[in-house]
Amino acid sequence: MSIYTTEITSDKLLSDNPLHHRLLSAYVFAEKFISGNVIELGCGEGRGIDIILKKSKSFTAIDKISAVTDSLSKKYTNETFISSSFPPFKNINDNSFDTLISFQVIEHIKNDKLFIEEIYRILKPGGKALISTPNIKMTLTRNPWHIREYTSEELKELVSHNFDKIIMKGISGNNKVKKYYKENKNSVMKFKKLDILNLEKYLPTFLYKIPYEFLNRINRNKLESKDSSLVSSISTNDYILEDDNPKNLDLFLILEK
Repeated sequence: MSIYTTEITSDKLLSDNPLHHRLLSAYVFAEKFISGNVIELGCGEGRGIDIILKKSKSFTAIDKISAVTDSLSKKYTNETFISSSFPPFKNINDNSFDTLISFQVIEHIKNDKLFIEEIYRILKPGGKALISTPNIKMTLTRNPWHIREYTSEELKELVSHNFDKIIMKGISGNNKVKKYYKENKNSVMKFKKLDILNLEKYLPTFLYKIPYEFLNRINRNKLESKDSSLVSSISTNDYILEDDNPKNLDLFLILEK
């Protein structure tokens, strides 16, 4: 049974290619910050593990989907994979890790304040936490899989209760990425015009997930059919780590304990 939805992006579907490489680029940008004992919170299907292992002394990952942690533990036999929901991080000692990675996770966490408190707790003094999440200012429609999304100001305010050393950056893209984003936006706006009852806003989350998933997949397939060469050609090389900017696609936060 596949774990992939439009939220859990596939590296095998051509229509998912731009988003897959957008997500993968975060690991590429993170590589220079990685050292020592590393933990990843919400590793998913292991998109960035090979990049992390280049720089880590040891690697631990936590994810709530046991199917992926079981599969990854068989592939990476020297690393530690834990199936668990969080926060809190159960059976993880204080001051345990030099580097913490959590990409595209915090938007799914109900108690984000406890999440940041726990990140601070398990980091060693001088340790770094790397967090990415969608920039709400560039989000095109309500995502029912997300509990909330953030502006850079909101995310900095959240983490400032625990961390003093905060660097906010963001993931943007070159002209190819911007062209894909523009085409995606135009397509989404056409779908939204058909929503005369404003179901996007008012439909309960558990019901909204059904049309969201269906229409999102149709939209990605439509973009691929319209310009397959653009969709297939986008790679991590087309994404850029920028200074904080409201037009960045994702927020990329670097914290030091």
